[in-house]
Amino acid sequence: MRRLTELRLPLNHTAPDLRAAIAAGFGVPESAIISFNVFRRAWDARKKNAIALVYTIDAALAVDTQKGAPSPDVSYKFAASASSRPARRPVVIGAGPCGLLAALILAEMGLCPLILERGKIVRQRTKDTWGLWRRGELDPTSNVQFGEGGAGTFSDGKLYSQIKDPRHLGRKVLTEFVEAGAPEEILYIAKPHIGTFRLVSVVESIRAKIVKLGGEYRFSAHVSDFDIREGQLHGLMLADGEYIETNHAILAIGHSARDTFHRLHERGVFMEAKPFSLGFRIEHPQSMIDSYRFGPAAGHPILGAADYKLVHHAANGRSVYSFCMCPGGTVVAATSEPERVVTNGMSQYSRAERNANAGIVVGIGPEDYPGDVLAGVEFQRRWESAAYVAGGGGYKAPGQLVGDFLAGQPSKAFGGVLPSYRPGVHLTDLAATLPDYAIAAIREALPAFGRIIPGFDRADAVLTGVETRTSSPVRITRGRDFCSLNVRGLYPAGEGCGYAGGILSAGVDGIRAAEAVGVSLIS
Repeated sequence: MRRLTELRLPLNHTAPDLRAAIAAGFGVPESAIISFNVFRRAWDARKKNAIALVYTIDAALAVDTQKGAPSPDVSYKFAASASSRPARRPVVIGAGPCGLLAALILAEMGLCPLILERGKIVRQRTKDTWGLWRRGELDPTSNVQFGEGGAGTFSDGKLYSQIKDPRHLGRKVLTEFVEAGAPEEILYIAKPHIGTFRLVSVVESIRAKIVKLGGEYRFSAHVSDFDIREGQLHGLMLADGEYIETNHAILAIGHSARDTFHRLHERGVFMEAKPFSLGFRIEHPQSMIDSYRFGPAAGHPILGAADYKLVHHAANGRSVYSFCMCPGGTVVAATSEPERVVTNGMSQYSRAERNANAGIVVGIGPEDYPGDVLAGVEFQRRWESAAYVAGGGGYKAPGQLVGDFLAGQPSKAFGGVLPSYRPGVHLTDLAATLPDYAIAAIREALPAFGRIIPGFDRADAVLTGVETRTSSPVRITRGRDFCSLNVRGLYPAGEGCGYAGGILSAGVDGIRAAEAVGVSLIS
């Protein structure tokens, strides 16, 4: 197989056009192409009147050619294989994307993992989450943050990342998702996503595979304490009083497991405060974003709903940037604690809702919340509580039109952009829901973004507060062997422990943590 990169064709090319371009790129006749597959397809919209598709192609050829390069081997290679189940099987704490892939790899290595998830099975969790969105009823153990599938289940379902991945572990994640029912296109389009409803069935299918391979799931199984003696993990205590013996546990707890952060800190597990961001969600008509990005080609089925990525360095030294942009999506209630409001963005696979939304967030560092290593958790809680009060209770979110936000006056009525957040948005003045320096930075950034995307700072665009769960406020530090720096057998992994930032990177980190456990158990 030979690989051809940067193969460019017009947006509306035909299948024969692609085959002819592949032959020309390799310098061979079309008859010499035995087979080919699209490894990657991206688009280049810098010229809106001449948008191009850019391909990476792997092809089997009947003749030799010096053009292109040998196709790399992207298949997954297992780090170890067990001949029998270990006496003390490994435990995976958390069933989000990191825990899901960690458990799968452990199961495929023959290590029969036990997966402990404090929340509920994914379909019941979906019902509980809708209870908050439709009726304002929060279940602190089953919501956007907690439950099978993790926080990524209620998101845009983005499956791309900028992490370095020389072993193509991301390909393993995507391949497993496709085998579990995700669209095959996620293997080759540049910015794949599958949306919430499809993620639910994918998670269920991978769980079934893990169980078939000898893994065991326990839901509503909250790990409340850690038995650590002389620097070694010996077991886990569940909230119901059960004790589980284990010397190997992958900590895939997610960025909102605040009580677990506190317990680990009490047990002396080494961790450090890390930066995160907070801000608001902003909503515009999706048609406005499509027109900006794609011009006359807006609405083309290959291009789909357009996204954007923005950053501004404010005069007060703060960085303001767009976060977790959700084309054709909705703003959702994402709190996991009573009487606090948290927002996030979500899209379905179709990305067909009328609004585009994104977080407009400001970088925060440990210097902004002096105190112990967990001061960032309390800092997040402070602003989530302020948002609850500003929203008038009942988990309604405080909102403000961009024009009023820039003018420093409360909003009274919506304009042409209607908010999508449920259980509802209460118009007010958002200035009391973030630190003054964050408000000032966002006020400066919005007009700057409007000079990049015309209409971004339109007066009737809607801001909804607050976005605080952009990433974990702590890093549970590990060494090169993936173990905690001071507790043998404890393997911090994924977004909650400070080592990932999205579904794909969390899944990759879960694979790497599972490999470390496998090598430790089998060697």
